[in-house]
Amino acid sequence: MIRLAGADLVLPGRILSGGVLVVDGDRIREAAAVASEPPPDASPHADLHFQFPDHYIVPGFIDVHVHGIEGTDSLDGGDAIAEMAGRLPRYGVTAFCPTSIACDPPALRAMLTGVRRARTTRPPGGARVLPAHLESNFINPEYKGAQPAACLRTPGRDPRGARLSSPESWTGDDILAEIAAARPDVGIVTVAPEVDGVVDLIRDLAAHGHHVSLGHSGATYEQALAGIEAGARQATHLFNRMTPVAHRAPGLAGAVLECDEVIAELVSDGVHVHPAMMRVALAAKRPERIMAITDGTAGSGLPRGVTSRLGGRTITVGDAAYLEDGTIAGSTLTMDRAFALLTSAAGLSMPDAVLACATTPARALGLQGLGVLAPGAVADFVVLDRELRVVQTWIAGTLAYDRTSNGSV
Repeated sequence: MIRLAGADLVLPGRILSGGVLVVDGDRIREAAAVASEPPPDASPHADLHFQFPDHYIVPGFIDVHVHGIEGTDSLDGGDAIAEMAGRLPRYGVTAFCPTSIACDPPALRAMLTGVRRARTTRPPGGARVLPAHLESNFINPEYKGAQPAACLRTPGRDPRGARLSSPESWTGDDILAEIAAARPDVGIVTVAPEVDGVVDLIRDLAAHGHHVSLGHSGATYEQALAGIEAGARQATHLFNRMTPVAHRAPGLAGAVLECDEVIAELVSDGVHVHPAMMRVALAAKRPERIMAITDGTAGSGLPRGVTSRLGGRTITVGDAAYLEDGTIAGSTLTMDRAFALLTSAAGLSMPDAVLACATTPARALGLQGLGVLAPGAVADFVVLDRELRVVQTWIAGTLAYDRTSNGSV
């Protein structure tokens, strides 16, 4: 067994000061003020003891929307997904959805092959690789943001790409074929409900077990409700690249804020969404219905001013990631900084910040035993110092990252 003593344990709804976390194998045995005696058959010589006064222990962060980290992009091919898994624990991430931008069928196939490989054999010390999040081809061109226009399609055989100057003749059906061939490795699919054929697509995706998310959309309030009625239960980066809230035209954002069945992503960097609007969203939805995300890119974790890429497009690292024309192209945020901002500028308590960064994503994706410090839960957790910087990250009861050893262990 492993004992971590002296830290403040951030438990559901409360903080236990100076607690003891006991790990037995890959599970949490206790999270208490004082640990009970070990069972008679436990060998005291096998125990590891850590003392963490003036620290916090929180559940491992789960990022459901991350495109890259430290120079690696999810669409790089090869071992890109495994490389992301290896680098994310230093930021407190214990599980993540590798996220794509709109791309052609071969690029999507290569990414999903990498997801399957990394999920089958998790890299030693790596974060859990969850089914992918596809910021898909079925979005509104007027709200595409950094998504490549040449890769946008409608469901079906309409060769819409030809009208968008694409040199290729592939169709929306070709993308859907790739999704169908890799269903266990596709978790979330972002779509715009007002695009022709997408409401029917939402029904089909939901029927096959995918989590459908509304985003990159110019939907009216009524069109958004139609997408929700069809089975969409998530919203991609609330407020960003969607119709804004207006008092006579609530739009997609208004529908998301109103509908309790929809869980909304929130890019928690203070740049994509002003902290005041973050507080509005959290008050309307509650942390139980908000998933803090990074929307991180390959520029995350890199110094300001350097260039990197997002799905083959050049981005520059600043307070966010930017295309050459100044368009925001994702963030440079990491989950530890998202957690810190939620407890400062957004005004959340630490237990509520844990909900947004760990518990709500776990519940939204049906991840049993993750996202909480509790007896019987999976031992995925993070030790933070008083500045909320990651000191250690544990995954399945194994130390995956230790700042004092300058990296993964």
